Amino acid sequence: MSMATRTDTQSPVLHVADSHDLIRVHGARVNNLKDVSIEIPKRRLTVFTGVSGSGKSSLVFGTIAAESQRLINETYSAFVQGFMPTLARPEVDVLEGLTTAILVDQQRMGADPRSTVGTATDTNAMLRILFSRLGQPHIGPPSAYAFNVPSVRASGAITVERGAKKAVKATFNRTGGMCPRCEGRGTVSDIDLTQLYDDSKSLNEGALTIPGYSMDGWYGRIFGGCGFFDPDKPIRKYTKKELHDLLHKEPTKIKVDGINLTYEGLIPKIQKSMLSKDIDALQPHVRAFVERAMTFTVCPECDGTRLSEGARSSKIEGLSIADACATQISDLADWVRGLDEPSVAPLLGALLGTLDSFVEIGLGYLSLDRPAGTLSGGEAQRVKMIRHLGSSLTDATYVFDEPTAGLHPHDIQRMNDLLLRLRDKGNTVLVVEHKPETIVIADHVVDLGPGAGTAGGTVCFEGTVEGLRAGGTITGRHFDDRAAVKETVREPTGTLEIRGATANNLKGVDVDIPLGVLVVVTGVAGSGKSSLVHGSIPAGEGVVSVDQGTIRGSRRSNPATYTGLLDPIRKAFAKANGVKPALFSANSEGACPTCNGAGVIYTDLAMMAGVASICEECEGKRFQAAVLDHHLGGRDISEVLAMSVAEAEEFFGAGEAHTPAAHRILGRLADVGLGYLTIGQPLTTLSGGERQRLKLATHMAEKGGVYILDEPTTGLHLADVEQLLGLLDRLVDSGKSVIVIEHHQAVMAHADWIIDLGPGAGHDGGRIVFEGTPADLVAARSTLTGEHLAAYVGT
Repeated sequence: MSMATRTDTQSPVLHVADSHDLIRVHGARVNNLKDVSIEIPKRRLTVFTGVSGSGKSSLVFGTIAAESQRLINETYSAFVQGFMPTLARPEVDVLEGLTTAILVDQQRMGADPRSTVGTATDTNAMLRILFSRLGQPHIGPPSAYAFNVPSVRASGAITVERGAKKAVKATFNRTGGMCPRCEGRGTVSDIDLTQLYDDSKSLNEGALTIPGYSMDGWYGRIFGGCGFFDPDKPIRKYTKKELHDLLHKEPTKIKVDGINLTYEGLIPKIQKSMLSKDIDALQPHVRAFVERAMTFTVCPECDGTRLSEGARSSKIEGLSIADACATQISDLADWVRGLDEPSVAPLLGALLGTLDSFVEIGLGYLSLDRPAGTLSGGEAQRVKMIRHLGSSLTDATYVFDEPTAGLHPHDIQRMNDLLLRLRDKGNTVLVVEHKPETIVIADHVVDLGPGAGTAGGTVCFEGTVEGLRAGGTITGRHFDDRAAVKETVREPTGTLEIRGATANNLKGVDVDIPLGVLVVVTGVAGSGKSSLVHGSIPAGEGVVSVDQGTIRGSRRSNPATYTGLLDPIRKAFAKANGVKPALFSANSEGACPTCNGAGVIYTDLAMMAGVASICEECEGKRFQAAVLDHHLGGRDISEVLAMSVAEAEEFFGAGEAHTPAAHRILGRLADVGLGYLTIGQPLTTLSGGERQRLKLATHMAEKGGVYILDEPTTGLHLADVEQLLGLLDRLVDSGKSVIVIEHHQAVMAHADWIIDLGPGAGHDGGRIVFEGTPADLVAARSTLTGEHLAAYVGT
């Protein structure tokens, strides 16, 4: 019998190409990882757990995803690579079996005022095509329905050369859908002039109240030498022309003391320098000024729809594109289902598929005209997921950073189904997660630890969920932890009255929020929690609001600069050594001249991707050698910046380096559970939860009476939640009122008072379905939250 016929009867031999079913990591040393080596199964769901700062993000994002993206970028031509961000190769000995990585993180979406949920997910583009085909009256191509495209009319000769013939067209028209009054923003801004100047004073007496516009510097010389008005005359006595020149004059060349300068009115000048910038990127004092000086009102011409009259007049079955975008997505999907038009059948199918994924993922309560910048971190992450659900890519690696952030226990089940669906399409799904409800569905668990920062960075356990439960790791021990409902609750010292709140989907809510206690506002995603708290409690005097917005910072910013900790440290060094404080700043005089205090040198290789290498002169320490000769308590400034918060707190607490101002700030950082952070590590390397707690530590010093925290448990391990609850208790006991928007059952159980919104999301929510103590909520079980909390505390 020949070989050929015999093999037919046996089971087929595994093809060698199918044997690559592991991602192998060997010797990873990124950030605090200590030579980590693991094998991750492909086409499975792997969850990474561990306390905050144990190295989960370093392993998943900093090693696996970073190298995968770097390798993909290298497949582009050298020309294209020149325009792409340069990624350094992660510190790891071997990485095998990587596949295309798709990151779905919680970075907030850009706060560009013209970006909406519809434009961020291609839904808007499909609607525009639909309206340009079926809309009556027909007003033009899809761009005529786009609020980002202005209408253009040009007249004059346009020469079009076609062979020997020259045709001349007289006019050119493009119909766009942008509302001409508000330029597609939906709001028009007015400037409150009383915030720009005090009209009882003259310019020389300091009438201008705009930050940076003092009469001592260049502005004084320009205002004094321009000759358009008298700088000694009080502003209220200006003639119409003088006031116009001060506020609105177009750029005009002038000569002052023999120097050519340009004079421009105040309003166009601050419009360019401050008002057109992204408000989050401004310095705090400038931001405060802009918030005072700008008043935003809904555009009277388009009524906030951003669209021109023409685009609003064209309708399909009585609905214009503006109405369609303002409709809740779940209702819009039903409307699209009802359209029966064979000529656009494939388009309707694609549109419906996208709208249905919004509903499945639990975002059916949004509308397409919702500005992308107003989505919470969790919502932004889920909007990004929409793009990937319909993707035909398989064998990709999807990397999620806490996909359950901002989700009510009721919605977590849906998110789990989505993660499993991505896996079942043949993808490798890697999830960094703390919630037991999601860890449970993992095929494979990797637990990092045992501690945070330098005490972490090793693999404590890998295997199944059952194995994790039985193991002795921190995550395993806390896995089945359940907080008990408080026996006694604190008595409120007063109330904060909210009457008739109507922001977003709120239905004229009246509520009394007790002060002086710990209040938790909860409800399913989209029920109106943030709208109620952020929209109705004015962020004025005495209100400190800590949200999850990103901290704007460059590679040079670190926790020490952000919290103001560096100032007292620099002064202490300067005093001990008899030199000036600027020497101890890597952004000022003390900077290493070779790398300008960045610690690394960026070499631009023209058409190829640039390379970042550690500066040889300062060895990455960022300071001149002479600066490092100055010591405080036996340490130089670079050694101090390399300390963790906990070490630094001890160092500045006593002995020669005793610095009360620095010690206070370090104490607050340790309080919020950041004791493991290195005070000099760049802000760009912090995770979302760490950034939020850094903000909290900074704001704790403010003289606030009411603290509003938006999901402070994001990124916290079960073991760290206890520490956070202790911190909230200390805040309340010191006489503050704390209002927390939160889904975490341990925080709910710990509250003195719960306000539950619902019953559903979007227009099914926006009402208060319960207010009272956690014990009453569990006893009543009248709401979704009540049922989940009752199941959680095990009553």
